[in-house]
Amino acid sequence: MKKKLISLALSLCMLGSMLAGCGNAADSTSSSSSSTSNTQTANAASDGKIKIGVSIWSSTDVLGSQCKLILDEAAEALGVEVMYVDQGHVSEKVTASVEQLCAAGCQGIIICNSSDTEMASAIKTCNDNQVYLAQFFRIISQENSADIYQAALDSEYYVGAVHENEPENGEKLVQILLEKGDRNIGLIGWEQGDATWLGRWEGYKAGVEKWNAAHPDDQAVLSEPQYAGTSSEGGSKAAEALMSANPDLDALIPAGGGGDPLQGAIAAVERAGKTGQIDIVSTDFLPDLGDRLANGSMAGESGGHYCDPLFAFMAVYNAIRGNYSDFGGKFEDIKFPYLYVASAEDYKDYEKYFVDQLPYTAEELVAMSNLDMEGLKAAAAKLSIEDAAARSGS
Repeated sequence: MKKKLISLALSLCMLGSMLAGCGNAADSTSSSSSSTSNTQTANAASDGKIKIGVSIWSSTDVLGSQCKLILDEAAEALGVEVMYVDQGHVSEKVTASVEQLCAAGCQGIIICNSSDTEMASAIKTCNDNQVYLAQFFRIISQENSADIYQAALDSEYYVGAVHENEPENGEKLVQILLEKGDRNIGLIGWEQGDATWLGRWEGYKAGVEKWNAAHPDDQAVLSEPQYAGTSSEGGSKAAEALMSANPDLDALIPAGGGGDPLQGAIAAVERAGKTGQIDIVSTDFLPDLGDRLANGSMAGESGGHYCDPLFAFMAVYNAIRGNYSDFGGKFEDIKFPYLYVASAEDYKDYEKYFVDQLPYTAEELVAMSNLDMEGLKAAAAKLSIEDAAARSGS
């Protein structure tokens, strides 16, 4: 199923940035605003226009292109210039991207980092350059990275983090598989040590453990993860390895990584002639998810979270404008909900309000830009298919 918005997103990304596959860790830079999509120079903000940088693993894969679409829409509505750097979740490129965006004259940056350790450098760079910084799809672990969390807490320029409850997400996806009767589950991660991946893995394991405790005579097994990187080829090879190692495999969880590893895993299962025999669930909605839920190549998915970077963008935008201040000593935590589908019927309303159209109009984006931090948190928390339907008047 080809959708106009997804096609538009991919076209914009092709024009605005150098096509960069995450599998070979390529990086690229592009810039867009309400009036231009050309690469900008370091003094581009001298005309007084706000300039916000986006450090992202890829602005061209399934999830990244959706993120770019909503961010470009917000930039156009607000008259903001946006500059993208694709860093492939390669650690040195993640930290270099922040330096690059600061040097390019960005007053604020939103970042999807790979590990907490990269944030130590990112926070210092932004402090040194007096540039506001917010994370999306990520939060610094207060427990596992106490010193980095403290640096964020102390910073006058670290605005906060927009993220999902990844352990809960993992548990819910495992539950979908277990309720469908699957008991031999293969697991595909993307990058070892990635903060979001570790949260999801925690949830998958917890879901299986809870099931086994409640069903001593009907035990489920979760494999050790195969790692795919963030490429389709990696997902395909990981799925092939899991199928080869376990002939009784009846389910796969390609945990994420932007959507491309999932596509590779689906292709591997199809080549093996096991579509419908091996149930697949994942995080990151595919553009043809409705068809895949109907034909059995997908059993369920969590997603709809491409608006996550929108809220990080809005938080940074308001910080630049001076609507928020006094960040030192505070850690703003903006929680964002996942949407879940487990059937083609489930997907129909999501498609209507999140694929065929964007969930926010230009007028709503402008209104959102004037919310205080608590208002922004509330708007993020309530986003759902029902909320989008109510705002559209349907």
